[in-house]
Amino acid sequence: MSIPIERIDEYRWRIPAGTKPGMKVPAIIFADDRLMEQIKGDLSLEQAANAATLPGVVRAAYTMPDIHQGYGLPIGAVVATRTDGGVVTPGGVGYDINCGVRLLRTDLTRAEVQPRLKELVNLLFAEVPSGVGSHGKVRLTKENQTRPLVEGARWAVTQGWGEPEDLTFSEASGCVPGADPDAVSHKAFERGRDQLGTLGSGNHFLEIQVVGQIYDEQAASVMGLFPGQVTVLMHTGSRGFGHQVCTDHLAGMERAVKRYGIQLADRQLACAPFGSDEAQAYLGAMRAAANYAWVNRQCLTHWTREVFRKVFKKSPRDLGMSVVYDVAHNIAKVEEHMVDGRSMRLVVHRKGATRAFPPGHPELPERYRAIGQPVLVPGDMGRASFVLVGTQGAMQETFGSTCHGAGRLLSRAAAIRAGKGRSIERELEDTYGVYAKASGRDSMKEEMPEAYKNVQDVVTVCHNAGISKMVAKLRPLGCIKG
Repeated sequence: MSIPIERIDEYRWRIPAGTKPGMKVPAIIFADDRLMEQIKGDLSLEQAANAATLPGVVRAAYTMPDIHQGYGLPIGAVVATRTDGGVVTPGGVGYDINCGVRLLRTDLTRAEVQPRLKELVNLLFAEVPSGVGSHGKVRLTKENQTRPLVEGARWAVTQGWGEPEDLTFSEASGCVPGADPDAVSHKAFERGRDQLGTLGSGNHFLEIQVVGQIYDEQAASVMGLFPGQVTVLMHTGSRGFGHQVCTDHLAGMERAVKRYGIQLADRQLACAPFGSDEAQAYLGAMRAAANYAWVNRQCLTHWTREVFRKVFKKSPRDLGMSVVYDVAHNIAKVEEHMVDGRSMRLVVHRKGATRAFPPGHPELPERYRAIGQPVLVPGDMGRASFVLVGTQGAMQETFGSTCHGAGRLLSRAAAIRAGKGRSIERELEDTYGVYAKASGRDSMKEEMPEAYKNVQDVVTVCHNAGISKMVAKLRPLGCIKG
């Protein structure tokens, strides 16, 4: 069906409450004219309207300019539900629980790295396991398999895979409390047992980048970023472990819908009341998967530092390799927010959306209190990624949330068809100067630049709408894919 949509201003659009039966609040879409035309190409708007029907939803169902069709909620959605009278939906988080991004800075410059770029990328490709079903260097046993799920990245640091300071500069210090390993199935444990420290496949990557344009000198300085500097951006999540957690609990949620008499606009939004056994079991397992993902990115940080040590014959500390920040973009968290003038305890579902807390927020590291939370927005392999900071506008309007990436334009199947007979690796090197390697036969085609929206357009909308503020542009030099 065609969804009626109203324009609010240059960067905001609205599907009014009541447009679809059961809509309790409006759906608000952040986009400019060009992005809106792209958004209309799939079922994202209908899914956004469906999200506004969830029991206990408050204020609005928000979608970001990188929105595209997903399972249940569109990817790029933020939906908050009350803890009293509201629901929890796995479709509001997705299968790749705590898929997220971590940025490492270095003291190296492009001039120092460029002559050894291919050596660096080739060694990263050899040392960082990637691809479908890849197995990592970490082996969990029945005796130690629950500790990473409860302790998160802290567990990895205690094993020697990182520095305590890494935890300071991660969302939730790399560990969301309330994980319940007892709510995790045997099959999920089996799938996750040997995948820690792996990149995975799909849109996951590890990329060597150079800092290009600086938009906010103060914020960039606080983060330790400067023009010409080499950084490393990694994007991965909870691998097969998180996928299985979602699969397992969706089945329970589908039964819960019938048990509690919940009316749904889409069965993919299967949910349960926040206080129910089903919702609490899902949240416990989801938090365990989120912590698994933080362990995963912490391990990848360690392997990356070791590769830089081998190539440049200096310690990571001497190379100035430190974590700028680590953020999740597929997660549901219980947070306090102001709604209609009063503080409310809410479950904020962020699916393909990044937390963007403002300056002064107590959850931020002391270093970032004056500038706001760093927000990491990866683009595609050819163009750019961005660093932003959270704003008070995001806190007031989107429950402290902003975009998470460029957003797909082509499905993976369509991208493979478009790439038939082409060498994407050669095109990346010839057109963009990017040296890339991938494990999968079709990985490069699936992830070629034209499969994505232009991330510059996406972050510009968020910046101009006031839900995040641009700090720096990072251009890719080398990339490894699953």
